[in-house]
Parts: sequence; C-alpha cells; structure tokens
Amino acid sequence: MAWSRLLAWWRLCLGLLSVLVCLAPCVNLQPAENINYNLVHSWADKLGMELFHLGDFITRRKEVQESFKDAKVVSRNGASIVDSMAKEIEMMMDLKVSAVRRIMDTAENTALSHQNDMADKMFSYYSAKEMLEPGDPVPPIPTPAPDMDKDIGEPLIYVQPKVVVLEPRPEFHNTPVNFSVSSVHVPVNVFDRAPDVIKAIQWSENLDQIFRDNYKNDPTLSWQFFGSSTGFMRQFPASKWRKDVPVDLYDCRLRSWYMEAATSPKDIVILMDGSGSMLGQRLDIAKHVVNTILDTLGTNDFVNIFTFDKEVSPVVPCFEDTLIQANLGNIRELKEGIELFRPKSIANYTAALTKAFELLEETKLSSRGAQCNQAIMIIGDGAPENNREVFELHNWRDPPYKPVRVFTYLIGKEVANWDDIRWMACENQGYYVHLSDTAEVREMVLNYIPVMARPLVLGRHDHPVIWSQVYADIEDTKLSDYLWDINQCEYQKADVLEYWQVHDRMLEPSEMHRRKYRRMKETWNQPVDSNVYQFMTTVSMPIYDRRENANITEEVLINEALWELQTRETRIANILGVAGTDVPINEIKKLLSPFTLGVNGYAFIVTNNGYVLFHPDFRPIFQGYILKPAYNSVDMIEVELLDDDRPARDFNPVLMTIRDSIINQSTGSKWMLVKNHFDEMKRVARIKRQYYWTAIKKTPFTLVISYPEQYGVSHMDIRADQEIHRISIKGTNLRSVFSGKRWKIHPDWLFCKHSNRTFKTPEIELLYFLERMSEPGWRWPGSRSAMPPEHAAAMFCDRQLMQALVFDARVTGWFSNNTSFNSKDDKGNEFKQRFGVTVAFLATHSGLTRWHEFHSNAAEESVVGETFSQNNTRAIDEIWYKRAVDQHFVREESFVYSVPFDAGESNSEILVTASHAVFHNEGGKTAPAAVVGFQFQHSALYKLFHNITGNACAVDDKDCYILDNNGYVIISTRVHETGRFFGEVNGAIMKRLLEENVYRQVTVYDYQAVCFESKNDNNASSMLLSPLFHLLRVGKWLLHTALWYIVQLLQWAPGVSSHYADMYGDSNDTEPPPPEPHPEHHARNGNGHGKKDDDLWLRYLTLHRTRLKPCDMKRDLYTLFNEKDNVVYNMTAHACERPFVVLPIPFSNLILLVIDQLCPRDGSVVLTVNPQPIDYHLSVNDSLACYKQAREFNRMRPHSCISRHANESGIKLCGKACSVYANLGLLLLCHILSRWL
Repeated sequence: MAWSRLLAWWRLCLGLLSVLVCLAPCVNLQPAENINYNLVHSWADKLGMELFHLGDFITRRKEVQESFKDAKVVSRNGASIVDSMAKEIEMMMDLKVSAVRRIMDTAENTALSHQNDMADKMFSYYSAKEMLEPGDPVPPIPTPAPDMDKDIGEPLIYVQPKVVVLEPRPEFHNTPVNFSVSSVHVPVNVFDRAPDVIKAIQWSENLDQIFRDNYKNDPTLSWQFFGSSTGFMRQFPASKWRKDVPVDLYDCRLRSWYMEAATSPKDIVILMDGSGSMLGQRLDIAKHVVNTILDTLGTNDFVNIFTFDKEVSPVVPCFEDTLIQANLGNIRELKEGIELFRPKSIANYTAALTKAFELLEETKLSSRGAQCNQAIMIIGDGAPENNREVFELHNWRDPPYKPVRVFTYLIGKEVANWDDIRWMACENQGYYVHLSDTAEVREMVLNYIPVMARPLVLGRHDHPVIWSQVYADIEDTKLSDYLWDINQCEYQKADVLEYWQVHDRMLEPSEMHRRKYRRMKETWNQPVDSNVYQFMTTVSMPIYDRRENANITEEVLINEALWELQTRETRIANILGVAGTDVPINEIKKLLSPFTLGVNGYAFIVTNNGYVLFHPDFRPIFQGYILKPAYNSVDMIEVELLDDDRPARDFNPVLMTIRDSIINQSTGSKWMLVKNHFDEMKRVARIKRQYYWTAIKKTPFTLVISYPEQYGVSHMDIRADQEIHRISIKGTNLRSVFSGKRWKIHPDWLFCKHSNRTFKTPEIELLYFLERMSEPGWRWPGSRSAMPPEHAAAMFCDRQLMQALVFDARVTGWFSNNTSFNSKDDKGNEFKQRFGVTVAFLATHSGLTRWHEFHSNAAEESVVGETFSQNNTRAIDEIWYKRAVDQHFVREESFVYSVPFDAGESNSEILVTASHAVFHNEGGKTAPAAVVGFQFQHSALYKLFHNITGNACAVDDKDCYILDNNGYVIISTRVHETGRFFGEVNGAIMKRLLEENVYRQVTVYDYQAVCFESKNDNNASSMLLSPLFHLLRVGKWLLHTALWYIVQLLQWAPGVSSHYADMYGDSNDTEPPPPEPHPEHHARNGNGHGKKDDDLWLRYLTLHRTRLKPCDMKRDLYTLFNEKDNVVYNMTAHACERPFVVLPIPFSNLILLVIDQLCPRDGSVVLTVNPQPIDYHLSVNDSLACYKQAREFNRMRPHSCISRHANESGIKLCGKACSVYANLGLLLLCHILSRWL
C-alpha cells in the first residue's frame, strides 16, 4: 500500500515536470539575467581609466601642479577683506558726491546771478534730439513763415539745429559723445521756448565748465546731468538721444534719482472719486492722473489708492488698512487695480477724507511707512462741501503745523464747484490743479513736487545726498510691456506663416504643445551677465532757488465773469532741479577685486530696503532682452537660499536676523548652509559658506562678501623673492612672460587702468603697464579707486592681483609654448586622431587663461583658438572652473565632463568639455591654484563607449546611458538625447535612482520669475457700462476675418514656405510629451476642410494677448549622492523589480546606467528641471503682491527727512482758480447733433 502511494506521488511529480518542460518556451527568462553586473563594472572601469589617461596626458596636470610649488598658502581674513573693499567703494562714492556737490553749488550761484536776465526765445542750444553731426543734411528753413501756435497764442519759433562732432568712447559704452559741451533733452510735453524753460536752458549752459572740470579731476565719472524743475535735462558729455520706443517718453522729473532728491520720503493716500459723473473722458483723465502720481514714487515711499462713492474701497482689496511700499511690483498691482475701477454712485468725501487721515495717523503711530512727509491726493470732478470739520479734527490740531498736505485734482472741462476742492488744497499746504485734457496731466501732476520740496528749500543749507536703487538705462519703465507686446506680434506672424506651410497639422495637439514648449523655453532665458542694458545707481542732490521773493503774474477773479492778469511780489521757496551723476554697477564691481574672494566667492551690496544693488543671482532680464516687471526690488533673502528644506517664502529666522543686521549697517559674520544654483539655473551645489558684512559709510548701502568654507578659507600667495620689482632687478623682462597669442586675462577684472587712455583689449592694456613697471621709479598707487590728480597719478593698479598674475604667467609660460603635441610621431597626435581633442587649456586663480590647440593645419589652429578664447576668458568665473573645484572634494583625481544642454538638438559637432582642479598644499593648508582641461569631440567619446561595450548596448534589450552628476545625458544610444535631463528621457528609472539614493533632489526657489496672465477682461460690468464694448467685438471679428483672408492669399505667394523654414524651422522634438489629442481635432468634413476647421485655426492663431506678472517658481534639481562606498553601486539587477545596474565611472563625475528594455516602462512618470509655478493657495482676488505684503520685511528708513519748516506758512501759492468759458461754436454743434441723432 505504501509503495503504491509512493508510485502515485512519483507519477504526479513527473507529470508536473513534463508540463513545465512543455511550457518553458512560452515563459520569458528573467530580464535581469541579461545585465551582467561584473561586465558593466568592467565597462565603467575601462571607460574611466581611458578618459583619465587621456586627460592626464593632454592637460599635463602634474606638471601644472609642480609649477606652483614655490607659492605659499595663507589664510583668508574675511573681516579684513570686506572692510578694505568697503573703504575702496566709499572713497569712489565720495568722489562722485564731490562732483555732484560742485554742480549743485555752481547751479545755485549761476541761477542767482542770472535772475534778471531776459528769456531769449531764439536762443540756440545743443538739443539732444535735433543737433547735427558734420555731414548730416541740414533741415530746410520752413517757408512761408510758421503758422500761429494756437495753444500759446504766438508764432511758432524755428531755430536751426547746432552742429557738434561726436566720437564713440568705450567708457560710455561706445556712445558717440563730445566732451566740450553738454546736450539738452526736452520732453515732448514741455515747450522749450516757454519763457521759464528757455531761460533755465540759457543760464544752465554755464554748467559746462564745471562738467569739464569734474571729468578732468575724475576721469571715471559717467554721465553728469542737471535735471530742471521745468522739465529739461542737461547732460554731459553731449550725445544724441537714443529712443527705446517710437515715442520719446523720457522725463527726468519722473526718474527715481530726481524724485527722491527733490522730496524727502513720503506716505501718500490717493482718493479717487467714484461718483457716476466720473465717466468717459473724466475717468480716463483721472486714471492717467493716478498712474502719473504712481510713476513719481520710489522704494522709500509708501502709498495706497482708495475709490470712494457711498463707501471707501481700496483698488486692491488685500491692501486695505495699510500703506504699501512703492516698489515696481506693488505699483504694477495698483495700476492694474485702477484699470478695473468703474464709477458707481454718489461720492462721500467726508468718509474718504476720514479714512485717509485715520490710515496716515495709524501708520505714523505704528512706526510703519516712510515716517516723513504725508499727503492726500484727491482726484474728482468737484466736492459738494469743503469738509472743514474733518481737517480741524485731524490736521489742524497743532497750528500752524499741518502734518498732512492735501493736493487736489479737479477733472473736467465744464465744472462749477471748484472753490471747495481748491480750498482743501490751499488750507492744507498743498496745491490745486484743474485738468480738462489727458495731454496736460503729466505737467500738472508734477506741480506737487515743488510744494513738497518747500521745507528743503527753506532750509537752504541742507542738501541731502541721495543714492538711487539699481535701474536700467531705459527711457521708460513701461518698456518691458511694449517689448512683450512686440514679441507677441512676432509670434502671431510666425503662426500665420507656419499655418500656410503645414496647414491642419499645426492644429494637432502635438504640434501645438511643441510650439508652446519652445516659446516657454525662450522665456526661461534669464542671463545674469548681459550687455543689453547698462545697470547703474545714481547719486543726486537737490538744487535750490536762493531767492526768497519773486514777482509772479496770475489770473485773478474780479467778479463772476471777469478775470484779470495781475503781477505781485510774493514769498517763494522754489526748487531749481536736481544734479546727479551715474555710477555704473560694473564700475563698482571692479573695485571689489573678485580675485581676493577666490573661486565661488562673491560680493554683493544691499540697500536700506533690503534690496540687492547687485548680486551674482540678480537676473533682471528674461527672454534675453526684456526687463522683468519688478526687476529692481529683489530682496537679499530671495537670492541667498538656505539649505533648510523649508517651503517657499518660509524664510529661516537665522537668515532674517542676518538681514536685519545688514540693513541696519552693522558689522558681522556668520556661516550658513546654502543652495547655490548655476549654469542657467539647471545645476545646484549644497555648500557651507562664510559671510562677512559691513556698512559703506555715508551711503545707504552695506557690503557683503561670501566664500565657501571648504576651500575658501585659504588662498595662494607669492613669496617675497617672487615680487615684480625683485624679478625685474634680476633681469626678467615682464613682457616676455606674456609672449605669444594663446593667453587672455579676465575681461571684467581691474588689473591696472589708465585714467586718460583707453585700450583696444585688456591684454594690450596689461602689456602697457608691464612696460611701465619695468621702468625706474615705478610706484604702486595706494588705492585701486580713481583719485584726483592732486592726490594720485593717472595710473592705478591692484598690486596684489598684478603680483599673482605675473607669478602665474611665469610659472605656466611653458603650457602654451609647448608645440610637441603637433609632431606626427608624438602620442599627442594619436590622441588627436582617436579622441578628436581640439584644445587643452589652463586657467589660474589670478584670472589668466592659456590654451593649446590640437590642429592639423594652420587654418584649423586659428579657428580652434579663436573659438575657445572668445567664450572662455573669465577664468575662475567659468562654469567648468567652478565645477572642477567642487569636484575636487568628491574625488580628488577626477575630471568633470559636460556637454551643452540639449546639445543633441543641434546639427553641429558636439564638444565635450573636461576640467580638473589643481590644488596647492603647504603647511596643512590647501588652496585652488588653477584648473586644467580639454575639449574633444562627442562623436569620439561615443565611439570609445561603443568599442568598450561592443554591441551589448546596440541591441533592443538594453539601454545604456552615461549621466553626469546632475542627471544630464552625456552619452545615449540615441544621440538626440544628448544634453537632456534624464528624468525627461526615462522618468521611471530616474525616480528609482532617487529612491535608491543615487541622486538626491534639491528644490530651489526662483523669486524673480515672470508669469503671463491673460489681458482679456471677463467682467460683465464692463460690458454694460462701456458702449465701446460692442465696437470692440466688431473689431475682433474683423481681425479674425482679415487673418483668414491673409492665410488664403499667402497660398499664392511663392517662397513664403522656405522663408518660414529658415527663420522658424525646428525639426527636433525634444520637449516633454504632449497631452492626448482631443476628439474635435479629428473632426473633418468631406474634403477635410470645412467651416469647423476654419473656426478652429482662427481660435488658435488669433493673438491671445498676455501681460507680464511677477511670480514665484521652483525647480527640482538633482545632484549625485556623493557618499563613499554607496551600497547602491554594489547592487545587481533583479528581474523587473530592479531592471538596471548603475555604477560610478572612476576618476569622473559620471555614472554608467544600463537598463533592461524587456521590462515594462511606465511612460507616465516624467521628472523635469523646468520651472514650475508655486501654488500659495491664494483666494481668487489675491495675488503674489498680496501674499508678500502680508509678510513684509523690515527696512531701514533713510537718515534724511525734512518735512516741515516754520516759515512755510508764509507761502500762499497753491494753484490757480479755474475759469469757465462758453464755446458758442461747440454749443451750436451739440444742438445740431442733438436734433439729427
């Protein structure tokens, strides 16, 4: 019995075994068995060794390290460095202030001495917009005589333009200038022949001599200017006016340097009448008034806008019960809010005034806002009463002092109730203006400036020195919106042309997604260093009219219908204007001597508001040429990102404490763990940095320096016997150490400079100074700043930097001169042929770059050398230099390899750049001395990889990648993936690499981002209130129809397709996958072209305009988890649970990744390094400005505040009363129209 049971079990087992054998061909072998861990390990080792031997031989890194053996390593004293730099900047800024003070003194004395001169309306001056150069055609004299100018009641005056010789000068960015005279810019809204204007132009011509003297004393001076209160600006040296937009919008009185010098900081509440009568042109004028007032404010001012009918409401709801800082972002928010305003019912002036006074009082008591001048601006078409009780309660409690000024703007042509609204201004030390046309708004609004300047003028002797926030040299801050509109029009044009080429295929989701992604990538282009704009700060000073009394002529109301001109003497306190000079940011940077901070070290300046004047992460431009809407209000804590994993805008208290110390102009130091992003914000490093800061005395600025603690605490220095004068005595020719042409110096560093000479290149300038140093009697100047001739010579140098540069040049001279690599039998020729090596290079800590080309002929040599030297001259500021130094502490012997981002999309040859840091050690201290590297062809690296792996990575069952330390593809079997982020290529595997700690994710926040919101107004109320809405709808329909006909006509135009392909073609689809197609895109009628299709393309091709909006974004970046003996590198593949093997490539920043393709792939997982908007979960009516306002930071108020003077009550000038004239012709026309319409 037992035997039978055993036999049955045996038969069952045999049956099961036979079934398994039969099914075996149908069962997949485990895919992981196709990845041999040991084989992959051998690939990584062999590739690493091949590349290392190549780099070791080509760069001669050991010889370079040996060259620096005579140098010494010393500790870096951060406190001493920041103090020395601050003193240099202070000295330079003192010189600028002295120049402005001389302009101010001369202007005040000149104006006083010419007070009795008569205005010559035929006076000829150098007009910046009209003056001619020799050879320019002279405009003909108008004939017959010019007609009468109806606006001023006098004949038009013609004065022939003056001729001036202009020459381009590099110190003025190659702008053609003339140093003998100044030129005058007159805004379009100012009549230059008006008596007060032409008289000021006449006497201010005497400033030319002081302009010339200033420039002679300090040749580093930039533009000097006098901005007159009448509107014109006199600028030295003379130059033609460059217009950024078709219409000249520039008015010096609206610039921050003018406004802040002419008035002390101010708190302003703007009240806008919301009654039903404020419609049509009145509403347009009122909005224009508000926008102009906002344009006159700066970062030291605070403001809010309320509209009032039966209730008082802020135009931006979240700004209620507070005053907000008048920075560009907040001003933009207010302007957008006022555009949405629509009048409703009866205006309650009492409630509005009470609200304004209470807000200003609460602001002052809580020590918020400007804590200086306070004012209420009332814009309306008439007040029913004067509200005396409100003023007595809030503003007249301490007579004669009235803490709040009131400025009133009466809107409308036919207004009768002007006396009450004028009384409000006159009784509260303000000014009254009557406006009936938008053309006069700017000039009339600016009348409030001289009134608020009266306490300054009455003080006479106190001339505050004002330093402006950083700004770009553009005519108008609205240029960004103009350029963005132009950009959108170009997009519209491209879409129409493309539709003719590809027809309905353009409407496919994939094509639409590709086009949208390509344009978004353009907006992410945010260059840190750009020559599109010149950024600067300006130092300015007010200029006072020293007269105490003057005769004025004004219209006086005799009775209800009679006005009469009367002249009388009255007390005055007028501001003549503002004197100033620009200080380019690049000139300040040159004084910081980046050499003393070393690689990855930097300096930046913070203003009293906490904003950066400049910073290595200051990115004011997007899309390569458009200024961001809030570019100059970047807080220091928005660019110094702590490595603390806090959510966006949840700033670390430690960082906030440091910020408070900096804006309070204290002196201190602190180390912090930070996240430094670089290389177009696509790479990141987590490092510990040391910070030092100190005040720049007599300015609102604080200087901060920072350098990495790991390798920044020590630096290279030369020994005494290696100094320049000692080696010169020994007979060394200094110029000989810079022989040949294969070298460059850092173009932005200040090595030496001649005050009275300019040089074509920095290298020519350096050679000139080396000759001078070899001459007997050479003395090093005591300061790197430019000094007047009585204090220093015309030449000045950075002694420490020059000593280091000459030493580096001496010990590395062999690098460029060695030509043995070009011999046919040398090993270098083998590497040239095998790896396609094009150039080897060396860059030192002193800013010297040398290179050596690998070429086959002379023509190739010149091309290779020129290409490298044009793009790689910034030494320690080059990305490959910084990455090599960081990599030294990961793997000391390794090279850093990189390819350009998205390199696979281009059709040109891809070059791989490899770099390696050379450190010098002495006495237990180590410091980076240089970086060596080379460039070679990507195709040769791909061939080497293929030779090592054989056909293993060429078959369908494996995917092989070489990734760099930030997750970018260096090698792929699909070449078009080269340079892409691997998370976009295979998101599922990248996610696994994160989970297994191969990579770590580092989130960085971009608080300088730009978003785009639709301009469409979907508010139904606007449709009801504006009769023009239906006309706009008709216009939109006409635009659609016109576009349709344009496309049809283009089909008859030969050559359009080829023209489009040349300009807009892009055959590389490298963006993330598009969304799934929508069924409506496949709907077609009979022949495939029907009415539905026409509507579809019109819908997608019609320009959907957007407006720029400041916003916050984040990027998820990645870096290798650089722990020694990471266990993940010992893990083998295991079926589809782990369908890959990943191993580090020795002596590099690379990893080798082999993936089994037989396992299913989850294509829905995509990881990207592209920016993503941050969702703060705001309510519908809130914006980022609201979110930031609720979390506003501390600030330091300017030291100067002059808001009152005992004698101001004696000044009775407060604006003219309005007169009403009946236009019989207009009344008759209205009557006729009313009968016929």
